Amino acid sequence: MLKARELWELRDGIREGISQNRIRPDTTEWMANVEMNESEVIELDTKYNDRKNHPWKLFRFGKGASLSKDMAEKYKQVHNLWEEGKRKRGVLDAELPKRVVGIRPAKMEYKSPLHKHVEAAVHFLEDPEIKRIGIWGMLGTGKTTIIENLNTHDNINKMFDIVIWVTVPKEWSEVGLQQKIMHRLNLDMGSPTNIEENRQKIFEELKNKKCLILLDEVCDPIELKNVIGIHGIKDCKVVLASRDLGICREMDVDETINVKPLLSDEAFNMFKEEVGEFINSIPRVLQVGQLVVGECGGLPLLIDKCAKTFKRMGGNVQYWRDAQGSLRNSINKEGMDAVLECLEFCYKSLDSDAKKDCFLYCALFSEECGIYIRCLVEYWRVEGFIDNNGHEILSHLINVSLLERCGNKISVKMNKVIREMALKPREGLHEPPNPEEWQQASRISLMDNELHSLPETPDCRDLLTLLLQRNENLIAIPKLFFTSMCCLRVLDLHGTGIKSLPSSLCRLICLGGLYLNSCINLVGLPTDIDALERLEVLDIRGTKLSLCQIRTLTWLKLLRISLSNFGKGSHTQNQSGYVSSFVSLEEFSIDIDSSLQWWAGNGNIITEEVATLKMQCLEIFIRNSSAWKDFFNRTSPAWEDLSFTFQFAVGYHSLTCFQILESFDDPSYNCLKFIDGKGTDHILKVLAKTHAFGLVKHKGVSRLSDFGIENMNDLFICSIEECNEIETIIDGTRITQSVLKCLRHLHIKNVLKLKSIWQGPVHAGSLTRLRTLTLVKCPRLENIFSNGIIQQLSKLEDLRVEECEEIQEIIMESENNGLESNQLPRLKTLTLLNLKTLTSIWGGDPLEWRSLQVIEISMCPELKRLPFNNDNATKLRSIKGQRAWWEALEWKDDGAIKQRLESLCIFN
Repeated sequence: MLKARELWELRDGIREGISQNRIRPDTTEWMANVEMNESEVIELDTKYNDRKNHPWKLFRFGKGASLSKDMAEKYKQVHNLWEEGKRKRGVLDAELPKRVVGIRPAKMEYKSPLHKHVEAAVHFLEDPEIKRIGIWGMLGTGKTTIIENLNTHDNINKMFDIVIWVTVPKEWSEVGLQQKIMHRLNLDMGSPTNIEENRQKIFEELKNKKCLILLDEVCDPIELKNVIGIHGIKDCKVVLASRDLGICREMDVDETINVKPLLSDEAFNMFKEEVGEFINSIPRVLQVGQLVVGECGGLPLLIDKCAKTFKRMGGNVQYWRDAQGSLRNSINKEGMDAVLECLEFCYKSLDSDAKKDCFLYCALFSEECGIYIRCLVEYWRVEGFIDNNGHEILSHLINVSLLERCGNKISVKMNKVIREMALKPREGLHEPPNPEEWQQASRISLMDNELHSLPETPDCRDLLTLLLQRNENLIAIPKLFFTSMCCLRVLDLHGTGIKSLPSSLCRLICLGGLYLNSCINLVGLPTDIDALERLEVLDIRGTKLSLCQIRTLTWLKLLRISLSNFGKGSHTQNQSGYVSSFVSLEEFSIDIDSSLQWWAGNGNIITEEVATLKMQCLEIFIRNSSAWKDFFNRTSPAWEDLSFTFQFAVGYHSLTCFQILESFDDPSYNCLKFIDGKGTDHILKVLAKTHAFGLVKHKGVSRLSDFGIENMNDLFICSIEECNEIETIIDGTRITQSVLKCLRHLHIKNVLKLKSIWQGPVHAGSLTRLRTLTLVKCPRLENIFSNGIIQQLSKLEDLRVEECEEIQEIIMESENNGLESNQLPRLKTLTLLNLKTLTSIWGGDPLEWRSLQVIEISMCPELKRLPFNNDNATKLRSIKGQRAWWEALEWKDDGAIKQRLESLCIFN
């Protein structure tokens, strides 16, 4: 019977280990024979047991010898079937797909940025709630290397029964993708074009397995339920790599990992790692190596190609110098073709000519400077690429990794490598281009050079854009310079040293945008400036021009000026009435500069005129509450128009006092910053339409809720600074409904009497969208998360507490008894700086900290314990702090937690 059981286990193992699609006819026959044999063996076993229990029956009927003979024959049959099954099992095992197809991944330095991305992906995969992960970034950043390393990662091998890695072709189809997956699974394709049949085969093969599908180079959304029936596969997870964040979102990823170009130090470390140790011992080679890495734009793909090229040159300094001089050709020969091909594909994949034109236009800007988003969109509009969808196109170019956002979020940039492939760079020039280049160009960028002069009369009849900004040494433009530029649409001269513009400027009959801002010496314009009949955008901020000189340009749609452009003293009266003459204005901005004293005496004249304009967007500084009251009363009809947007600063605080949106990226936000005001009068109606509210040095209120919760329903951003009478933000005892339902960012700084964020009962729905909470220099603040508030913060991602002397606990136990472990589920970053009395982050039952990735702790000498164990904070990637603080921490266990976390430490 023992041998029979071995046979049946062998049969069951074969049946469970392979799908019905994979069973051959001879195996099916063998399994049927085993089934028949099993019935016969059970029957014999029953007879045998009956004989043992009732021996007199055998004596009576004389069948004992026959039973023994039958049992001997059946044992022989079982043994033969078992041996045949073992042979079949060997054949079937050889045909089954391996758990992982071993492809040697690119070498990856421990704790390198790419290594950290791999570990982040592994952490995500360990989370049972995360099913799909999107890895995205521009070409050449190392996404494929991350996928390769996931494919062979030890933890992945333990987590999954099988890993399927597929590189998705540019011209892909569902059938083609099925073929790749079935080939990986060693499945017979059957009818290669029958999607339904193929899907069922893949589903049957994977439905009882833990599987990981790695999809590389995904260029279009893939409906995996059509390809493999993924919704029915319980333990299937997917990691996809794409240039396009939008594709990740369309494929419903739970988490994303943005792979950016390497920073300069990271790039150079990668280069040295690949070249070898010898480079560190030859200073002149090391210097050339830094120049080489600088040409690679932080792209691991190119750094790797260059390193392999230069490694073959050994330590010969002259070889290195010669190769560096012809670097671009060297890279092309060693593998840049793949990058070029990919870039061309990225460009062709843009689904409209407008997007292609907008992308190429970005290559006109110098690589070291961010491209100011507002001006870029204006250029596009003046050029005729777009109507009003500029920000939509910009977001698309960012999402497909052709552009990157700068850290300040008001600018974008183009990677060095992409830019050099899209445009021949023109930087470091001391002289202008030759005549042939002027004649052939439709767009010329000479910005950020050291030009002293320009040609007298360049022949450039096809020129559409001319960018000359920030050539500080350019102090004069030749008299006839603009004569042949009859098609020019965009002219940017801002930041140059020019004192006047020549009369030939008036020949630019197609000019739509003229940028003269920050030309601090500019005093003169041609007298017949009104010949520029198509001019829509004019920026004269920071110049010595006066409104009088542009008064005839009544058709302007966008005008930016400074207070100084109104003139000073008695000259002011001569300029009254000029603002109201710009009857076509859609956007008007008055910038703050050194003329505040003048504004104090004459601002009413200007605000009276501004109030008469019917525009869509207004940015203006108003000197005090009294003037604000008058201005608001005059402009009140404008508030009824839902399309009207504004940025207002009332009162003086700093030269950039109303630019509180610089770190946020929605240009349609309405912004109000109130400085040195008192009470709530004349704020409430505007506040009700405000998205970003800044309150500075305000008096007469002890709570933000004094402004009326009904007026804060649309607030996205709130910044409170130096309001020394405010003691709490919201007083829940005075309200009966949810508050600040849309608020995403709350910043509080230098509020000396602030004791709490929330006082009294918390109504459900309050602060449920808050993502960022920043508390800086609030010396009396004791309680951050009062009873009931932490349960509302399900979307909080970033918490920063700095220089708050009375804070002892980040989450107070006395206020949060019985706190459930799943609180703060999206918190990713926790920053605690200079908190001298802080003793605890959280001392109750452990929280999951399910999304926490980065912790920074500095100058918190009394913080002796971290709220982590071996099971929580599984996504934590870095802990930044001082080594002395780390060594002084206390641990509840035998050091296992410390050992786990120490590998994540970055000491400063």
